[in-house]
Amino acid sequence: MRIAVYSGSFNPLHIGHEAIMRHLTQEEEYDWVYLVVSPKNPIKTTVSADSAFDRYEAAIEAVKRHPDLHVWVDDIELRMPPPQYTIKTLDALRQREPENDFTLVVGADNLENIHRWRDFQRILADYGVAVYPRKGFDLEAIKAHLIEECRHFPAPYVLDATEFAEEGQRSLEETLRDTYNIRILNAPIVDISSTRIREGLAEGKDMSKWMM
Repeated sequence: MRIAVYSGSFNPLHIGHEAIMRHLTQEEEYDWVYLVVSPKNPIKTTVSADSAFDRYEAAIEAVKRHPDLHVWVDDIELRMPPPQYTIKTLDALRQREPENDFTLVVGADNLENIHRWRDFQRILADYGVAVYPRKGFDLEAIKAHLIEECRHFPAPYVLDATEFAEEGQRSLEETLRDTYNIRILNAPIVDISSTRIREGLAEGKDMSKWMM
């Protein structure tokens, strides 16, 4: 099956997340979306890992309200030791379900900053990304820059070559010679964020219309 891996803090889930997941399963022909609740983003400090289980349970309840969606709330990162790097999650999913084909779902802002991610070259080459648009980001330009960069290999190799020594695995160089798999989604842009919802709730506003 084709699985879209949608990872994030989801603090909380909102109608923007729902629109993306609906697009992935109804327009992009992914069989399932695995909603991976991350305890803590290794490069962000805005969300505490202490709230991870509460966010996971809230995500389950939100998804239950939309039984037509093919979404599975996955706790795989809650059971992994920190830091929860995305490449480790993808590798763990592939090991758990070798029969499935996994693609990472990210926003345009994440694609622009993907150089900060651990082993980002292998994420783009081995798994690929499906990218949803965000206001103020030129996705075609970001994609073109990454692919051009891949051709010239200017980025330092962040993986030990021994990780690719297992029988049947390609070398890192062979992996990176392939053009990065970056798929731009024609998904709707919903102008709302979890941060805005949390701020509204803190101010005593009714934010229910934005919640998933």
